[in-house]
Amino acid sequence: MDLQLSEEQELIVGMVRRFVRDEILPLELDLDPDADQLAPADSQRLIAKTKEMGLYGLGIPPEFGGPDVDLVTRTLLAIEMAQHRAGLYAPCYGVFGGAGLAQLFEADDAQKEKYLYPTLRGEMRGFFGLTESSGGSDPARAIQTKAVRDGDDWIINGSKIFISGADRADYGLVFARTDPEKGRNGITCFIVETSWPGFHVRRVVHTLRSAHYATELQFEDLRVPHANVLGEVNKGFAIANDRLSRQRIPYAAGCIGVAVKANELALEYAGQRETFGALLSSRQSIQWMLVDNEIDIKTATWLTLEAAAKADRGEPFRKEAAMAKLVASEAGGRVVDRSMQIFGGYGVTKDFPFERWYREMRIRRIGEGPSEVQRHVIARDLLGASLR
Repeated sequence: MDLQLSEEQELIVGMVRRFVRDEILPLELDLDPDADQLAPADSQRLIAKTKEMGLYGLGIPPEFGGPDVDLVTRTLLAIEMAQHRAGLYAPCYGVFGGAGLAQLFEADDAQKEKYLYPTLRGEMRGFFGLTESSGGSDPARAIQTKAVRDGDDWIINGSKIFISGADRADYGLVFARTDPEKGRNGITCFIVETSWPGFHVRRVVHTLRSAHYATELQFEDLRVPHANVLGEVNKGFAIANDRLSRQRIPYAAGCIGVAVKANELALEYAGQRETFGALLSSRQSIQWMLVDNEIDIKTATWLTLEAAAKADRGEPFRKEAAMAKLVASEAGGRVVDRSMQIFGGYGVTKDFPFERWYREMRIRRIGEGPSEVQRHVIARDLLGASLR
């Protein structure tokens, strides 16, 4: 992997860095500290700018209208896009667009016409329904929602939890067990419309995330046409697993971006704040905190870029993606914590973004697979079948 950015990467990264500095940060001065959306007029104005930049729809394959940007470059951009108060879970407030439910790029033609293309045009919203109360870290075995074939339809019964956006969605991808004897080889993915009888958003689940909530879903004799099977029957876990592995790379990049900004603020403050007649930056304890921040950021960055580079080359990258997600989420939390400590009492006020990052970064050690599961994935790749 060449660690030197190309001229094109330098140009694109610089564009996004200036965009965050000149467009996003000024708007946040007037937003609620927990906001995760812009006013519609601001959102539309900035979407027009990202389209002019040729960067709208990051993550969408070029054949579907997205920019032709490799994963390494997208990772670099994700680091830049996260460097503001809402950047961890609402990078640039969504004005760069995105792939949404990327699994739909593998849908058949009829499914693309009905769900994918309207979603890319912003006419429909979807949700990803995998996790259940029985467990989310091992979905292949934890899934208890069942789908039974009935002629040209399937009947789904069961529930999901911690599902984002299901109460505002038009459809979703729901994973259900279609063969109870086959474990991970008995899971099927269904495209389910939220208006169909038997689909219920049972309750809202509040978490540490700012201005955000998840939902719990209930399926009661939900009838789904066989035409709405995504991929093949009993092979839905492969669809979910691919998403989880690939998503860990930009997920890690977001943690790095927040850590970079937190450390930048801490460096600036340490060079200005005096205690007992001397600058904070002259204190060895503060210096070592800043050094540890830099080491954490660099380590996470190189691991994440390595995972992206391997994915770009078409090589296996599951272990590297797990390492990136594990290190970036844990290191990012440490960087935010140290930076907050350097700011002292100000660090825990809503005048600064640390308290939001502190809360939301804690979730990153659980979302997209907790740290313990990432270690299991890495160990399984290192030790092979003995841990399967």
